[in-house]
Amino acid sequence: MDYVLGIDLGGTKIEAALLDKTTFEVVDRKRIDTEASGGYDHILGRIAGLIQDISTTNQFKPIRVGMATPGTRDPQTGLMKNCNTTVLNGRPMKEDLSRMLGMELVLSNDANCFAIAETKLGIVRDKMPEADVVFGVIMGTGVGGGLVVNGMVVGGRQGIGGEWGHNFLDESGGPCYCGKTGCVERMISGPALEAFYAKISGTEKKLKNIVEEYRQGNSPFASQTMERLFENFGKAISVVINIVDPDVIVIGGGVGNIDELYTEGVERVKKHVFNHKLDTVFMKPKLGDSAGVYGAAML
Repeated sequence: MDYVLGIDLGGTKIEAALLDKTTFEVVDRKRIDTEASGGYDHILGRIAGLIQDISTTNQFKPIRVGMATPGTRDPQTGLMKNCNTTVLNGRPMKEDLSRMLGMELVLSNDANCFAIAETKLGIVRDKMPEADVVFGVIMGTGVGGGLVVNGMVVGGRQGIGGEWGHNFLDESGGPCYCGKTGCVERMISGPALEAFYAKISGTEKKLKNIVEEYRQGNSPFASQTMERLFENFGKAISVVINIVDPDVIVIGGGVGNIDELYTEGVERVKKHVFNHKLDTVFMKPKLGDSAGVYGAAML
């Protein structure tokens, strides 16, 4: 049997998936902790060990591996950038890992891998296979995006295609790890919403508890926090729609699990988009947190 192997490198876990090359059915999956605090070389060693483990178990010798990364490899310099696992930034990870493993690596941003997987294997294939333009959104600890046009990822000249999370949105978001202020990520990511709630209420709560309070209808602080999410989601994603005009937007990540985003959030999009009606279809993902590793294998 012929296989393809994908690696999803995250801040807390590294996942490998071995798929049948023809059907993309999962043959084997393994997960280990990233142990990012150990530094750059330690992370590379963890990736190499995982690839060796899954290859040996399945008697498979890969010559090429696809990998979803928590940032982007700059096409001009070959160095990693925009990684929230900051020890990767400024390092030639593709070249270093290829040398360590003795095989070729194909890298893409985790949001791009999410978008291509949901397009070709997930919810878009199931519900709207005729879609030409798909925008995949990840809203969780951070905010990212990936653009797929005619079944191909649009990475862009600088490798930042789809990165709507670091567009400017509002000064009240405060400083972002990327060096700018008021990014979309600083307004509607999970940690940003939790920080806003803590600031106005004086109490720290997890987002899932804030959502529960909002649904109970008796917390002005939860209502203000969710209003901040809906309104700023509408503003931020309307810019993407105005520029790209996707057929489908798939929303992944922990914040993307909030049902009201597809009702209240989409209503706010209608306020800001440059059209008399909103025809863009919003979908929940099918593949869950496995989308990244499946997309990586498809690379």
